[in-house]
Amino acid sequence: MAIGVLALLGFQLVDSAFIARLGTAPLAAQSFTFPLSFLIIGVQVGMGIAIAALISRALGAGEDARARRLGTLVLLFGGGVIGVLALLLWVVQVPVFTLLGADEGALDYIRRYWGPQLFSSWLGALLYFVYSLFRAHGDTRLPGKMMVLSSLVNLALDPLLIFGVGDWPGLGLPGAAWATAIAFGVGLWVVGRKLAGKRWLAREGVLDEARASARGFLGIAGPAMVGQLMPPLAAMLAISAVAGLGDVQVAAWGLANRLETVSLMVILAMTMSLPPWLGRCFGAGDWTQIHALMRLALKVAVIWQLGLGVLLALGAPFVADVLAGSPEVREALTLLIRFLLPSYAALGVCMLVVSAGNALGWPLRAMLLSSARLFAFYLPCLWLGAALYGWTGLAAGAAAGNVLAGLAAWYLLRRILSRPQRRAREPG
Repeated sequence: MAIGVLALLGFQLVDSAFIARLGTAPLAAQSFTFPLSFLIIGVQVGMGIAIAALISRALGAGEDARARRLGTLVLLFGGGVIGVLALLLWVVQVPVFTLLGADEGALDYIRRYWGPQLFSSWLGALLYFVYSLFRAHGDTRLPGKMMVLSSLVNLALDPLLIFGVGDWPGLGLPGAAWATAIAFGVGLWVVGRKLAGKRWLAREGVLDEARASARGFLGIAGPAMVGQLMPPLAAMLAISAVAGLGDVQVAAWGLANRLETVSLMVILAMTMSLPPWLGRCFGAGDWTQIHALMRLALKVAVIWQLGLGVLLALGAPFVADVLAGSPEVREALTLLIRFLLPSYAALGVCMLVVSAGNALGWPLRAMLLSSARLFAFYLPCLWLGAALYGWTGLAAGAAAGNVLAGLAAWYLLRRILSRPQRRAREPG
């Protein structure tokens, strides 16, 4: 899953790197769309978390027929919800992006880019739901391989569709979205053929299962989706603060967001692969294994993420030179890398605790922790830093918010797992 996540998020970073060659204005326009793209991702991840948790618990309890019915539900219901959301975001694009601080020049780029980008997001959501189904059944290999395949298709198409070839001038900014849409389409075709050979879906009893599981689904999906929607909302508020500093800062912030997701590849892989395992242990009442899994996951998160963050911070000028197209954007991006990347060790701890909470039956606590991370720690520190010291203060404040959130998550996890009914059994 780590390899797959690296490939999937890597091609998003490649998109931004190619777009940076078009100029600061197209890159800034793309950066304005990130919060709303993350909104779609938040809804799909929240639904995927709920279904994966319910399916893994059903499998852990030996309820294979119910697991098949739940698999059918996620594909039908999830695809419809994301499609409606994408249509709504296309209708309200002008007032929303204007509210975020986009000027008329940025809006002109966004109008041409937003339609194909929403279409690619819908295809990506369908692909994600199929991946969730495979992960719930313990197969992380195929999703990982397909993420790599999709990234390679996108990488091959990006320069052709953005810049053109021969006498064809290319599509510019919209070309990046169409390349992604084609890549996701290829992925859907391949995994659809694989899924057809599995006995993971049901044709009968789906409506009855929907009624029976609605409460359990909403009990997990509701808080999970709210928790997943907090980051895009926070991203909107953050970029509105960054927009007041200029297009250069908006462009650098967008590149930093792409770099953030790539640098968190191991954490994101664990948030996808750990919940089905935890869900099966939860279904079997094996809290000893749950304690062992969480200890290992948190150790990996801190050691890996801190080491990677320090390494990238030391090489920040080189990384910024590879990604950014202008000297001004490179300088602004270098500062962000030095402050933010090491702080992702603490952010990784918070992300894992939130993910575990949804799998282990504490969705409300997970939602509250996710909200606190953004609105009690991250945004207040970011705004205070920006108000006091401008761009440098904004970067330092965002990093401080991540550290505080990680400490709060670690404290909450210790409190929850220390309760008598959730303690690990002593060996022997």
